[in-house]
Amino acid sequence: MAMLLGKKIGMTRLYDESGSLVPVTVIHAGPCTVTQVKTVQTDGYNAVQMGYDDVKPSRRKKPEVGHAQKANTTPKKFVKEMRLPDNIQPEHKIGDSVTVSTFAANQLVDVVGTSKGKGFAGAMKRHGFTGFPASHGTERKHRAPGSISAFATNAGMSGGPKKGKKMPGHMGNCRVTEKNHTLLAIDQEKNLLVVKGAIPGPAGGYCIVRSAKKSK
Repeated sequence: MAMLLGKKIGMTRLYDESGSLVPVTVIHAGPCTVTQVKTVQTDGYNAVQMGYDDVKPSRRKKPEVGHAQKANTTPKKFVKEMRLPDNIQPEHKIGDSVTVSTFAANQLVDVVGTSKGKGFAGAMKRHGFTGFPASHGTERKHRAPGSISAFATNAGMSGGPKKGKKMPGHMGNCRVTEKNHTLLAIDQEKNLLVVKGAIPGPAGGYCIVRSAKKSK
């Protein structure tokens, strides 16, 4: 399974062979440096750790700087690892550079990113509630969440709010995985991936592009 770290540049559009407009997202992916290779013998599991986007050593702690020096590279802003099955040995070696050439055009990929933070949101925005009627006697309760707790459901579990109740709260700023996006184009000179559709996060947000685990 191939994996690459990158940064979302933004969205644009392409036209397919039939002339239909296709929305796409452009991702600057790699080159990523292999900062560590883990094996069952040394760490208990197989994995390849990668780093993307250089950062000044003065902006990182000394253990992080020393960790990067083992791979003959500078510290990275975005570091993630790809875990492998115990029966598959890592192909990469420490210090290797991984580029967009690891993917192929028209391949299906999963994109992992952090969604935009919306702050504290009400139940209608956070969960898609329809709210109360706009007329017919409703007074100052149009966007209220409705009944929160009662003895009527989950009898014997007290009258307090039940676990998992959809209520107002913090919205967004969480890990989101978008699956089975078609990789429409690859620019090896500029390290760009053009993915069909939208991916989570704002422009400039870090993301992980990997081979689709559950291809359609």
